[in-house]
Amino acid sequence: MDKLIIEGGVPLTGSIDISGSKNAALPILFAAILSGEPVRLCNIPNLRDIHTTLSLLNLLGCPCEYDEGRVTVTPGELLPEAPYDMVRTMRASVLCLGPLLARIGQARVALPGGCAIGARPVDQHLKGLELMGARFELEQGYILGRCRKLHGARITFDMPTVGGTENLLMAAALAEGDTVLENAAREPEVTDLANFLIACGARIEGQGTSRIYVSGINSLRGVEYSVMPDRIEAGTFLAAAGLTGGELLLRGCPVNELESVILKLRDMGMDIDVLPDGVLAKCARPLRCVDVKTEPYPGFPTDMQAQIMALMCLAEGAGVVEERIFENRFMHVLELVRMGADIRISGHTALVRGVRRLTGAPVMASDLRASASLVLAGLAAGGTTEIRRIYHLDRGYEKIEAKLARVGARIRREKE
Repeated sequence: MDKLIIEGGVPLTGSIDISGSKNAALPILFAAILSGEPVRLCNIPNLRDIHTTLSLLNLLGCPCEYDEGRVTVTPGELLPEAPYDMVRTMRASVLCLGPLLARIGQARVALPGGCAIGARPVDQHLKGLELMGARFELEQGYILGRCRKLHGARITFDMPTVGGTENLLMAAALAEGDTVLENAAREPEVTDLANFLIACGARIEGQGTSRIYVSGINSLRGVEYSVMPDRIEAGTFLAAAGLTGGELLLRGCPVNELESVILKLRDMGMDIDVLPDGVLAKCARPLRCVDVKTEPYPGFPTDMQAQIMALMCLAEGAGVVEERIFENRFMHVLELVRMGADIRISGHTALVRGVRRLTGAPVMASDLRASASLVLAGLAAGGTTEIRRIYHLDRGYEKIEAKLARVGARIRREKE
């Protein structure tokens, strides 16, 4: 198991290329199951979750391999089972459920794992697929689904769910008749999935809104498609520029998809300018705390909550962070407190009072975005920070220590 060692206190300066989006690439990879022809994907990040997905696709009968950001998926004779040993570390594995039911009418998928940030049930996925004609049983930790042929339906989600919207969007692409998804997730990654399916020939309208229309067709064609850049990685590096008092040019930064984050960082005192070759982020004056409330897109993303909290730890004044998406996403707080942060938690709310300095300490990562917040804090802290259990970090950030080292960070990876 690896750990990161960070000698903090160095302003970061230089340029960083933003990788492809993990949260967009995963559903698009599973959507390749729907095609009867080879699918070629570009800008795929080199991440642990990506390679887990490729292994699962191979197991399901879709031969594929990774080659420097490119993946070719060649659907073959599909098999219905996604075993527990393959999916236990990755929440997104449940996204093979809709495509398998749409293509072969059966699926046996282990209940998924992933980050321990609270309950993320799949009931909205199953309810929607049942309205489309599927029947489910839970059997020894597996979801066993069957159908003769999925048909269109009007489906209203109890709350916006990214995974649920993606699963039903994929299933509806090959269902008989028309499907309407009400209260659908509006996240850019859902839009990217819809755009990929449209490139394959699917008939979809309304992506990016809360109502999506899908007219099912018999088959999808192969296509070459480039995945969108990772808005959360970009947001994390924006925060790194502010926290270290540096100046970073982010090439390939998805500006429109990061609007809520950029507005909040500007409120804190950062200068963020959109240039022809990227986004320039710097901070020439003291930061100030703000209030943050996580919400579904286009609100402030829960995946940036831990990072902006790290930024507020060294800002002037006090701010309230309210987590409204997941009930267990403050596990990074105790580790930040170990480094000298002043944070108090009450239910789903954290009160952050800025301090003059953070001090390096040994800390433990609990989930993907918590890991990122500890890296940010370590970059700004005096002394040495040692971050353990960084396998979480490797699930969502491509070569983060190499990218940071190239802009001046004193960071290295070691074996525990």
